[in-house]
Amino acid sequence: MAFRFEELIIWQRAFQLANEIDKVTINFPKQEMFSLTSQIKRAADSVVLNIAEGSTGQSKPEFKRFLGMALRSAIEVVSCLFMAKARNYIDENGFKKHYDEYEILCKMVTKFRDGI
Repeated sequence: MAFRFEELIIWQRAFQLANEIDKVTINFPKQEMFSLTSQIKRAADSVVLNIAEGSTGQSKPEFKRFLGMALRSAIEVVSCLFMAKARNYIDENGFKKHYDEYEILCKMVTKFRDGI
Protein backbone atom coordinates (compact mmCIF):
# COMPACT_ATOMS: atom_id res chain seq x y z
CA MET A 1 0.00 0.00 0.00
CA ALA A 2 1.35 3.34 -1.02
CA PHE A 3 -0.39 5.54 1.54
CA ARG A 4 -0.47 5.18 5.31
CA PHE A 5 -4.24 5.75 5.58
CA GLU A 6 -4.95 2.63 3.54
CA GLU A 7 -3.67 0.51 6.40
CA LEU A 8 -5.79 2.24 9.05
CA ILE A 9 -8.81 0.19 10.16
CA ILE A 10 -10.64 3.42 11.01
CA TRP A 11 -10.16 4.65 7.42
CA GLN A 12 -11.28 1.32 5.96
CA ARG A 13 -14.41 1.28 8.12
CA ALA A 14 -15.22 4.94 7.38
CA PHE A 15 -14.78 4.24 3.65
CA GLN A 16 -17.17 1.29 3.83
CA LEU A 17 -19.75 3.30 5.76
CA ALA A 18 -19.54 6.26 3.36
CA ASN A 19 -20.34 3.88 0.51
CA GLU A 20 -23.29 2.48 2.47
CA ILE A 21 -24.62 5.99 3.12
CA ASP A 22 -24.35 6.71 -0.60
CA LYS A 23 -26.56 3.69 -1.30
CA VAL A 24 -29.07 4.69 1.38
CA THR A 25 -29.54 8.14 -0.15
CA ILE A 26 -30.60 6.66 -3.49
CA ASN A 27 -34.02 6.18 -1.90
CA PHE A 28 -34.29 9.76 -0.62
CA PRO A 29 -36.81 11.96 -2.46
CA LYS A 30 -35.51 14.05 -5.35
CA GLN A 31 -36.40 17.27 -3.52
CA GLU A 32 -33.71 16.38 -0.94
CA MET A 33 -30.97 16.12 -3.58
CA PHE A 34 -29.44 19.50 -2.72
CA SER A 35 -30.18 19.43 0.99
CA LEU A 36 -30.26 16.33 3.22
CA THR A 37 -28.95 13.94 0.55
CA SER A 38 -26.00 16.18 -0.22
CA GLN A 39 -25.35 16.94 3.45
CA ILE A 40 -25.23 13.34 4.68
CA LYS A 41 -23.08 12.22 1.75
CA ARG A 42 -20.62 15.08 2.24
CA ALA A 43 -20.43 14.40 5.98
CA ALA A 44 -19.80 10.67 5.44
CA ASP A 45 -17.15 11.44 2.83
CA SER A 46 -15.59 14.01 5.15
CA VAL A 47 -14.91 11.35 7.77
CA VAL A 48 -12.94 9.33 5.23
CA LEU A 49 -11.12 12.32 3.80
CA ASN A 50 -10.10 13.82 7.14
CA ILE A 51 -8.62 10.53 8.33
CA ALA A 52 -6.65 10.25 5.10
CA GLU A 53 -5.49 13.85 5.07
CA GLY A 54 -4.45 13.79 8.71
CA SER A 55 -2.35 10.68 8.24
CA THR A 56 0.05 12.31 5.78
CA GLY A 57 3.01 12.36 8.14
CA GLN A 58 2.24 15.67 9.75
CA SER A 59 2.78 16.20 13.46
CA LYS A 60 0.84 14.16 16.00
CA PRO A 61 -1.15 17.20 17.17
CA GLU A 62 -2.10 17.95 13.56
CA PHE A 63 -3.21 14.35 12.98
CA LYS A 64 -5.29 14.53 16.17
CA ARG A 65 -6.89 17.73 14.87
CA PHE A 66 -7.94 15.98 11.65
CA LEU A 67 -9.27 13.02 13.63
CA GLY A 68 -11.34 15.50 15.64
CA MET A 69 -12.79 16.85 12.41
CA ALA A 70 -13.53 13.28 11.30
CA LEU A 71 -15.40 12.69 14.57
CA ARG A 72 -17.46 15.84 14.13
CA SER A 73 -18.38 14.77 10.61
CA ALA A 74 -19.40 11.33 11.87
CA ILE A 75 -21.69 12.98 14.42
CA GLU A 76 -23.12 15.05 11.59
CA VAL A 77 -23.96 11.83 9.73
CA VAL A 78 -25.79 10.56 12.81
CA SER A 79 -27.77 13.79 13.05
CA CYS A 80 -28.71 13.48 9.38
CA LEU A 81 -29.85 9.91 10.04
CA PHE A 82 -32.22 11.24 12.69
CA MET A 83 -33.66 13.70 10.15
CA ALA A 84 -33.99 11.00 7.50
CA LYS A 85 -35.85 8.77 9.95
CA ALA A 86 -38.14 11.60 11.07
CA ARG A 87 -38.98 12.34 7.44
CA ASN A 88 -39.62 8.62 6.75
CA TYR A 89 -36.77 8.31 4.24
CA ILE A 90 -35.31 5.40 6.20
CA ASP A 91 -37.04 2.91 8.44
CA GLU A 92 -36.18 2.10 12.04
CA ASN A 93 -34.01 -0.88 11.06
CA GLY A 94 -31.97 1.15 8.57
CA PHE A 95 -31.59 3.93 11.09
CA LYS A 96 -30.48 1.60 13.87
CA LYS A 97 -28.00 -0.22 11.65
CA HIS A 98 -26.22 2.94 10.55
CA TYR A 99 -26.53 4.63 13.94
CA ASP A 100 -24.82 1.65 15.57
CA GLU A 101 -22.11 1.52 12.90
CA TYR A 102 -21.29 5.20 13.34
CA GLU A 103 -21.29 4.83 17.12
CA ILE A 104 -18.69 2.07 16.79
CA LEU A 105 -16.66 4.16 14.32
CA CYS A 106 -16.69 7.17 16.66
CA LYS A 107 -15.42 5.02 19.52
CA MET A 108 -12.70 3.58 17.29
CA VAL A 109 -11.55 7.01 16.09
CA THR A 110 -11.59 8.37 19.64
CA LYS A 111 -9.52 5.46 20.94
CA PHE A 112 -7.10 5.76 18.02
CA ARG A 113 -6.75 9.53 18.56
CA ASP A 114 -6.18 9.08 22.29
CA GLY A 115 -3.42 6.56 21.54
CA ILE A 116 -1.42 8.89 19.32
